Amino acid sequence: MRILGIDIGGTFTDIYLVDNETEEQTIHKVSTTPADPSKGALTGTREICELTGVAPAEIDYVLHGTTIATNAVLEHEGVETGLITTEQYRDITHIGRHQRPQNYSIQQDIPWQKNPLVKRRHRKVVPERVTSTGEVETPLDEDAVREKARELKSEGVDSIAIAFLFSYLNEDHEQRAREIVQDVHPDAYVTTSSEVYPQFREFERFTTTAMNAFIGPKVVDYIGRFKEKLHEFGVETDVHVMQSNGGIATEEMVKQTAVTLLLSGPAAGVLGGQWRGRASSPDSAEENVITFDMGGTSADIGIVSGGEIIEANVRETEIGGYPVMSPMIDIQTIGAGGGSIAYLDAADAFRVGPKSAGALPGPIAYNRGGTNPTVTDAHVALGRIHPDFFLGGEMDIRTDEPRELIGEQLAEPLGMETMETALGVLDIVNSNMANAIRSKTVQKGRDPERFALVSFGGAGPMHAASLARELNIPRTIIPPSPGVLSAIGLTTTDLKYDDINTKFSMLSDLDSDELQADYEALVESAEEHLLNAGIGSQDIELEMTADCRYEGQGYELNVLVGQNGRVDAVDDIRRAFHTLHESEFGHNFPGNPIELVNQRVTAYGALPSSKLVSAASAEGDVEELVLFTEEVYFDSDGEAQAYETPFIERADLGAGHTVSGPAIIGEKDSTTIVPPDFDATVRQYGDIELTHRN
Repeated sequence: MRILGIDIGGTFTDIYLVDNETEEQTIHKVSTTPADPSKGALTGTREICELTGVAPAEIDYVLHGTTIATNAVLEHEGVETGLITTEQYRDITHIGRHQRPQNYSIQQDIPWQKNPLVKRRHRKVVPERVTSTGEVETPLDEDAVREKARELKSEGVDSIAIAFLFSYLNEDHEQRAREIVQDVHPDAYVTTSSEVYPQFREFERFTTTAMNAFIGPKVVDYIGRFKEKLHEFGVETDVHVMQSNGGIATEEMVKQTAVTLLLSGPAAGVLGGQWRGRASSPDSAEENVITFDMGGTSADIGIVSGGEIIEANVRETEIGGYPVMSPMIDIQTIGAGGGSIAYLDAADAFRVGPKSAGALPGPIAYNRGGTNPTVTDAHVALGRIHPDFFLGGEMDIRTDEPRELIGEQLAEPLGMETMETALGVLDIVNSNMANAIRSKTVQKGRDPERFALVSFGGAGPMHAASLARELNIPRTIIPPSPGVLSAIGLTTTDLKYDDINTKFSMLSDLDSDELQADYEALVESAEEHLLNAGIGSQDIELEMTADCRYEGQGYELNVLVGQNGRVDAVDDIRRAFHTLHESEFGHNFPGNPIELVNQRVTAYGALPSSKLVSAASAEGDVEELVLFTEEVYFDSDGEAQAYETPFIERADLGAGHTVSGPAIIGEKDSTTIVPPDFDATVRQYGDIELTHRN
């Protein structure tokens, strides 16, 4: 079984090919092609097939992580979108909840007002009304729907969202409106809120539906185009895509729910981090992991607690300031990557990021036209990146120009030495990333000292030790092939499908049989999606949860209520909610009635996955593996100090080898920096564990 993982980042596209029978694993990196990311991905696929001698037709699965949906939202480059909604609710997506991103600022941009997903002139209303019990109060005016569809077509709108009040209780009006719109405008991409996410809270539901319409055509076009190019090349299998919830979806599953791909790439990284964290954890250790993925453009932070990936509360998920009601892994993303630009702002303050040099023109060292110093250039100036190690010597990098331009643009205006300034660039970006990790740990009641840090991405291993030192994290793991771990993470998960039903009920009014009946329809729907995707019934697992709250609360907690089709007893659900509430907020109210708001079913369909491969045992002394020694600068009591530093090829290290810092461990896709106060030990499966020498 040959599995191909393709992860497209802002600077590089990572390719991973694994043969599960021979356990042969091959990695490759190519530059991302921003205008059409599929071109870079196809180039990487061709090259890895040539490297391995694998014929394209011999690839059994293609698993893909992409930022196409995220970029369309963040860059406001979706399609012209229209909205058909209930009469008198035209401006729901503009008004919101009278909440402002910055509570105390009188001058601020509100994303859904400054850059609306649907312009007001394209928001149309029609007579219809369903009550809060799901009963039809005002029948759908089909002639009005037909008229509004014609108007949108004449206005050049080719993507139309349909979102009616209370459609999460009764979808009939939305489905009939869809039929009419498709009849009038057959070329339009049509999406309904009851298909995207049938849940209460109209502002968030309307906005999520509008976002799906805004990005949907681009996503469908991209995946279709990429699949076609792969088929032309000879890859016969379908393309499977990573979703924001950490599961894989088929092409058909995401055609109408493109919004589920908003965290496609970062989610794969968290999965890879969870996989390596589990592999490297001592038998007695609880699997608490901070995943840290630093690439060329951004850094993504995820949390694995007790072996389980933390998912974002659906009420708090947002992309680019827009609320999104879709299951997502809880990921913190900041503009801190190898390409982050260091500069002096208008007040001559020293800053790094979030603006990035990206793939083009890239850092100065890449010799592609970049003229602004970046984080990567700071590492080059300090001697930490060697030309022979960078992409295995496949990419020429300049070493003198980064040092010169850091001196001219930053050091001289600041009155600092060049090496001191280069270390300052790293200090600033490390501080920004440490604060982002604190927001997911300390501010959420989690102690970083109880977690291991799994650091990956092309730039992650260069910053891992500094972050561990600042946050007092005891163990830091650098996985094998860290620069492509997101692509590897794609091959460690399963197909996943979420279904939801909103039903307001007091737990005290329900019995187990009634609750079981409610869930059976969701179970049947979720299973059907995976069966249609070719998953055998014996390979499907089901997880049943419910959003519950104390009566009168304005927020819910998601509680596990059953597995594989069987619902727990109501009393067990009640106890589970009390326990979860105390865990989350430090208290509970055992005497208060509990309201069940949403019923959820998640179906998992087993896919072939990557396997752990043991590293070869250590042979000989580490000193015998040193390729050369050069001066590398590190911080010493606030000053830049040069250390004679050995450079070692990671492939030469075996399980049991320990390298004392300072040292630079290089490999094709990344560089691991071992500062003077750290040791690096190679573990059973090839992971490098960094530990601080106190």
